[in-house]
Amino acid sequence: MSAAKLKVKTSSVPNSRIAVEVEVPADRCKNSYQEALNKLSRSISIPGFRKGKVPKAVIIQQLGVKRIQASALESLLQKIWTEALDQEGIEPLCEPELKDGFESMLENFDPEKILTLKLETDIAPNPTLKKYSGLTAEVESLIFDPKKVDELIEQSRSQLATKVPVSNRAAKKGDFALVSFKGKFSDDGSEIEGGSADSIEIELEKGRMIPGFIEGVIGMNIKEEKSLTCEFPKDYHQEEAQGRKAEFHITLEDLKIKELPELDDEFAKQASDKENLADLRSDLEKRLREDTDKKQIKNRQDSLLEALIQELEVELPKSLIDQEVRLIVEQTAQNFAQQGIDVKSMFTQELVKSLVESSKGEAEKKLRQKLALNALAKSEKIEVSEKEISEKLKEVEADLKLSNEKNIDTDRLKEAISDDLLQEKLFFWLEENNTIIEKTSKNSNPKISEKSAKKKTTKTNKEKKSSKTPKS
Repeated sequence: MSAAKLKVKTSSVPNSRIAVEVEVPADRCKNSYQEALNKLSRSISIPGFRKGKVPKAVIIQQLGVKRIQASALESLLQKIWTEALDQEGIEPLCEPELKDGFESMLENFDPEKILTLKLETDIAPNPTLKKYSGLTAEVESLIFDPKKVDELIEQSRSQLATKVPVSNRAAKKGDFALVSFKGKFSDDGSEIEGGSADSIEIELEKGRMIPGFIEGVIGMNIKEEKSLTCEFPKDYHQEEAQGRKAEFHITLEDLKIKELPELDDEFAKQASDKENLADLRSDLEKRLREDTDKKQIKNRQDSLLEALIQELEVELPKSLIDQEVRLIVEQTAQNFAQQGIDVKSMFTQELVKSLVESSKGEAEKKLRQKLALNALAKSEKIEVSEKEISEKLKEVEADLKLSNEKNIDTDRLKEAISDDLLQEKLFFWLEENNTIIEKTSKNSNPKISEKSAKKKTTKTNKEKKSSKTPKS
């Protein structure tokens, strides 16, 4: 025979929480007490009695009534909470919070009387958008700069450069100097921790050492010795050195310059898979233009999403924020691990605590973005069909096979593909139904997205149509 329906009262609580008040009949309390007593009688061992044959009066005397009641109340709470959730159709996001506290409940628990439970839990938020069409978003227009091609080529030249000894002149800015030095604080003559080195190579560029050090080496000749006075910055990472003057005795042991490879077809072959410099330049320009276009699309999407969030009305439950924070911290740890950093030794309790605190703002922003897009999808009934997912899945799996990727979780891959396809549709809808004003500079006239401009009945002379809005 099934248990009688519980008397349950629910009410909304701020931050997407629900308060649940449940009246537990006296017979349920009494049965729970008896079950707890029976369970303990089967498991407890008392000298002079066979296991499972200990009289209940002896168990009560040995353990005390409160311990038995605590076991009964704990079991009752779990059962009643599960029943109440099922009966009311509540889907909690976290474990419930007992408003009066367990100890207080236990103090007033009487298995012969009705028990009233008051619990709270987080539930899924109900995001709504005040409006989601007719919005105006502003974004800075990105323009491809041909100089970037030259910058990338010069970076490659620098990476492929060789160091050539030089001995017929003094050290100049940009040289590589092999130096030995010993430092001490000027005020008390004490040695500086980490302030000495033997035969260390330093690039003579501003910012490589504390102010005054690089400037002091410039102009020295090989084998020359010199003493110079420097001052540690007030925000120096070693607290004991902050703002203090120091004296360094320096010896310039050797000097080298960076010799760049000739800018020719041989360099192109060495720096890339291209056969000549012209092809290398063409490839770099193509990739940089594509990168600029992708960034512009991303900027447009971000600006639309920011405008959409301004129209979002939602209460964020703490459990969802905590979950998002954990994801951010875990991703940070994964990024460090991929760089070869020992995460276990680096991620101390203090660092994790600091990351958790600093990630809350980012977590809330990401949650609002997700919920705003979810609300738009629900309102406009924007969905992704199984056919679309299957077609895209075949494409991705083919690419993964070509790259010899193994141990692919198909379910997770399918979920990721579904999310990506839905996001593409949502941003396409936003571009179609809202206005994006692209600004190239503070003094230039704004450009209005062509798709949005068509919907306007009037335009000022200053408004110019941009090229067609790219599909994301």
